[in-house]
Amino acid sequence: MSIALPKPVLFGAAYYPEYHGLAHVDDDIALMKKAGFSVIRVGESTWSTWEPEDGVFNLDWLQSTLDAAKAAGIGVILGTPTYAVPPWLARQYPEIAAERRTGQRIGWGARQEMDYTHAAFRFHAERVIRAVVGRYCDHPAIIGYQVDNEPGLELFHNRAVFQSFVDELRHAYGTVENLNEQWGLVYWSHRLSDWRDLWTPDNNSAPQYDLAWRRFQAKLTNQFIAWQAGIVREMARPGQFVTTCVAYSRPGIDDAALDEPLDVAAGNIYFGMQDALGLPGGKPVEQGWATTGVWNVFLAADRIYSSKQQPFLVTETDAGPIGGSSQNYPGYDGQWRQVAWVMIARGARAIEYWHWHTLPWGSETYWTGVLPHDGVPGRVYEQIAALGKEIGQAGDAIADLVPDATVGLLWSNPSAWAISFESPLAGPDIYSDRNPAAYGHIVESFYRGAFEAGLPVRIIHDQQVVGPDGDRLTPAQAVKDCPALVVPALYVASDALLDWLRRYVLAGGHLVLGPRSAFADEDARVRAETKPARLTDLAGVTYQELSNLNDDVGLRPSPQFDAPHGAAATLLADGLVAGDAADILARYDHPHFGKFAAVVSHAAGPGRVTTVGTVPNPDLARALLRFAVPGDDPWRALNDEATTVTSARVAGGRRLHVVHRWAWQPCSIVLPEAVEDVLARGAAIKAGASVDLRPWDVRVFVH
Repeated sequence: MSIALPKPVLFGAAYYPEYHGLAHVDDDIALMKKAGFSVIRVGESTWSTWEPEDGVFNLDWLQSTLDAAKAAGIGVILGTPTYAVPPWLARQYPEIAAERRTGQRIGWGARQEMDYTHAAFRFHAERVIRAVVGRYCDHPAIIGYQVDNEPGLELFHNRAVFQSFVDELRHAYGTVENLNEQWGLVYWSHRLSDWRDLWTPDNNSAPQYDLAWRRFQAKLTNQFIAWQAGIVREMARPGQFVTTCVAYSRPGIDDAALDEPLDVAAGNIYFGMQDALGLPGGKPVEQGWATTGVWNVFLAADRIYSSKQQPFLVTETDAGPIGGSSQNYPGYDGQWRQVAWVMIARGARAIEYWHWHTLPWGSETYWTGVLPHDGVPGRVYEQIAALGKEIGQAGDAIADLVPDATVGLLWSNPSAWAISFESPLAGPDIYSDRNPAAYGHIVESFYRGAFEAGLPVRIIHDQQVVGPDGDRLTPAQAVKDCPALVVPALYVASDALLDWLRRYVLAGGHLVLGPRSAFADEDARVRAETKPARLTDLAGVTYQELSNLNDDVGLRPSPQFDAPHGAAATLLADGLVAGDAADILARYDHPHFGKFAAVVSHAAGPGRVTTVGTVPNPDLARALLRFAVPGDDPWRALNDEATTVTSARVAGGRRLHVVHRWAWQPCSIVLPEAVEDVLARGAAIKAGASVDLRPWDVRVFVH
């Protein structure tokens, strides 16, 4: 990856001088320089400023900002403005409006209301991209480009999109008879006699249809971003990177496929501040556009890393309170440092706050920037400026960082889509199977267990394991990288992927198989085999009965399974029946469910499969991951209820250790090895020395 990132970690903010007046640019840039900024992002929200009327361009207004940034040594990421169409375009071409339901256009007035497959939109989008990028691609301040912004917000039901979907199915399945058979359309008299019989998705009840529709929608987003990237690359200078800004909760994205043609992955990490960043935490909370809980900040960073399995850019993160006028929770002193060092330790090569100056008007008036409404630097600026100085001081100590990973976690977007349509967990409407948060809830439960056990996670996408042409990651390499692999809710899986999991176990890996895994095929058809399909012999377990749980159910652990008293099953109870050679680690403590196992482990050659029939609560998840990865390294042993240690490899083969204190109470730790204190100009500290951690503190060591 040849990208122009001139410092080990870029640090800055989104900057919109057009919102506050160009007269402030020099003062703003001076404050940014003082705060240690090395990057700003500009231009992605301002199509109507670039092109105030059809074909009438105003391109010179950004010149002074870029000149000032260059003079201050601040790099610039230039955005293409295609996610917020100007009103004249919506007025003159109403047919570009996207439809959330067939025939029901989204009214203009927010953003991303357009169908970005429409030819009229593409014509005007390409014209403004070429105008803006062509005007500034030779400016020496530009280090890279962000095409569009947070794509995939809507699923398009426009007639032309639907007809393209029909064509996609026709090419994939060949005949309607084949589609009838593969989708089981004999049910409820859904058999097609002609491709024209395919119904629109608005009232669809067939899970196979829905999964195909979601895959198709993600493909449209992928094609749109790749199209923009291709246009930009025609004009970009060598060394300038191209990326897009991903909001990972968007329904229309498949992030690994989306990022494949881009130079570097980039995403947004918004998080709850104040007590939401405290440990120990409460019950797991589903992750939406903003995370809740410390473990979710780690998960958000690991998601971005997983998109390309490479270091990434954080293009937006909290400068202050985020959300509406009633959601004002500014961070406690030190919390900006804490989250920034999580991002760095997990692979971030850039941290950009959203945004520089709080808006006095508009729909995001209370999304606080680095500067408040009055524009006078205050506590937020002081906190961020101190962090900028700290990151600059760390310099090469955090160069070429590769975050540790002891546990792999297999992520499947097709499973997420399928489970959102036919969810095993009750959703907001108890009379509907739809629950968009179900997959994330199950995955997060296992991820939190690894986090609380002090085990770093590497998220791996299913398509990064097995592709159309065979293995993309060998099982032996996967075992070497991650000796334990957690597979929660892998509902949709091909034979090839399940066979890869077999080979992972036979190569010596410990497979932790969560509920609803190895359950359906790649078209979301429930497999006729005994579950877990194609893995029963290695898992030493079978199951047929599935039950929801209205209340948590306690467990009766075996002597060989060190589960705390509070370990419990939540939401689901698969009735696991263990084979004679398998070890029952825990049974349900219940008059009926007690006849079944909740957790079963079975040795299979040099490897092992541990099958979990429920969504574990934090106590159970932590015990499961400690069972899967026994033993301690001396740094992992420093983790406690409110202290975490995150480690990574850095330049020169050295080891970096970032220690966080997530509480008001100070503490001390005893260093297991001699280190240099990165944030104290490399001061040497001997092994066995006691080091203090203040409330909401971060210490960074290298050895």
